[in-house]
This record gives sequence, C-alpha cells and structure tokens, in this order.
Amino acid sequence: MDDLLPPFLVEYLHHLTVERGLAAHTVAAYRRDLTAWTAYIGGHGGRVEEAGVEPLRAHLDRLAARGLTARSLRRHLSALRGLYRYLLREEIATVDPTERIEPPRLGRPLPSVLTLDEVEHLLTQPRTDRPSGIRDRAMLETLYGSGLRVSELVGLDEAGVSWEGGFLQVVGKGSKGRIVPCSEPALAWLDRYLREARPLLLHGRATRPFFVTARGHGLSRQWIGKLVDRYARAAGIRQRVTPHTLRHTFATHLLDGGADLRFIQEMLGHADISTTQIYTHLSRDSLRTLVERFHPRGR
Repeated sequence: MDDLLPPFLVEYLHHLTVERGLAAHTVAAYRRDLTAWTAYIGGHGGRVEEAGVEPLRAHLDRLAARGLTARSLRRHLSALRGLYRYLLREEIATVDPTERIEPPRLGRPLPSVLTLDEVEHLLTQPRTDRPSGIRDRAMLETLYGSGLRVSELVGLDEAGVSWEGGFLQVVGKGSKGRIVPCSEPALAWLDRYLREARPLLLHGRATRPFFVTARGHGLSRQWIGKLVDRYARAAGIRQRVTPHTLRHTFATHLLDGGADLRFIQEMLGHADISTTQIYTHLSRDSLRTLVERFHPRGR
C-alpha cells in the first residue's frame, strides 16, 4: 500500500512507528486517513504538500456527507495536523492548511441517509389511484428530487414551477428567493398532480399553495413531516425519516454520483460565509445539467 503514497508520507509513517513509537493500529489509522487525503487531493489535480484550506474543507465535508461521525472527523483532522507539522519541519511544505480548520463539535449527530433501495420503496408507498396519493407521491419525489427544505415545499405555488426549464422557484431561509433544478421524475409527478389531483382536491376553490389538503387548504410542515414518517414506516424503513432526511439523502446521493461539493451546496441553498464565493459561479444551465448527470433519478 505504501508504494501508492508519496515518499515523504511513507517517511512520515516510518517516523510515527520508529521515532514516536506509536502502536501498529494507530499507525494503520493514520495511514488510512493520509491515503484518503492523498487520493482526494490527487483526484482534484493537487498535491498534498501544496494543498490549501479550501480543498481540505471540501475533503472533510465530503467525509461528513458520507457518514463519518464528528469523532472520526476530529481524528482524521488530527492525523492531517500531525502530517503538516512534520512537512513544515522538514521544509517539504510551506503552508499548513489545517491551521484554519476548526474540528467538528462532538455530540451533534449527522442527519441519516437512506439507501437508493429505501428511497425507491418509500416513493412507491402512496396509492396513486386516488388524488391524495398522487399528491403525496409528487411531494416525496420533489423532496428527494430537488433537496427542498420542507418550508420551501410548503411555500411552493403554481407560478413557482418552470415546466420548460425544469426549475422550482422557492423562498428559502431569510426570505431569500432561489432557483432549484428538479429531477425529471419529480417534474413528471408534479405535472400529473397538477392535472389530475389538484383540481379534485380544490373542489373549485382558488388557493395559492401548490400542494393542498383534501379540503383545498395549504399544508403545514408538521403535516408533511407526519406523512413522510408514515410512508417510511410502511416501506419498512426502521430509522426515523423526516423531510430533512430526504434533503440530506438527495445531497449525499449526488455526492456519491460524483457531483462537486460546490454544486451541492448551491443546490441546497446554504449560505456558509466561508465558502459562498466559490458557489456563485455556477449558472442555472450547469446546475440543471449536473442534476440530470449525477442524480440517480435524473437520468
């Protein structure tokens, strides 16, 4: 395995074993962490000894999205801190990218992620031979196919669906409007709901919300949360499933499919001040193309 690592990393692992006297299992853990970092930075055209803080943040975010616990991420960052102290001392690197990275806090659980099979089982639970079932299928498909917050789904209106462009126009946190690409299956179910189910639920009433109850009223976040949980139980999913679970699953499946973290952060509408600048360069067309390319139900 060491022949796949740069020589200075092999020397560092030897330093940990011989000079610092670390146990074999500890050195093995360091090797795994350093190998993962080497593979990531190399796969993005960089070098370990020249890496900056942004690639390292992206790497750690990727590990977090894949389910690494805060404790494991802290250990991973600690391994990299030790490496860069060594590289600076040996004058192999001139910058330590770990200096500006805060270790993740312990005690805050990461959102759970569904497998693709679990998602498929969940999506097929609503009975689509009735208007409410078509509505529910459209909502589930939209949550998973666009990564909307439940509040954004509640606030969606008919004018907010761009059928030709395949976008949803929603109001996110801080009352900020944003444009979100939506997967083709979700758009198809939205169209079916609009044509076949919504008129029957409205009974001739006029209302602004896109999704409505059997009495033609808008839905609440709590109502949708209970609905998602009920269908998840019917699908045999043991873990608790919320609308946010589908949002997080959407992002994780995109990441697993090869989507860039900057694109995913743009899709989710995050406003992390330390990374906002690199997200503003993505055009709507490129976002739409990336959804079709990377989302498992976008092709």
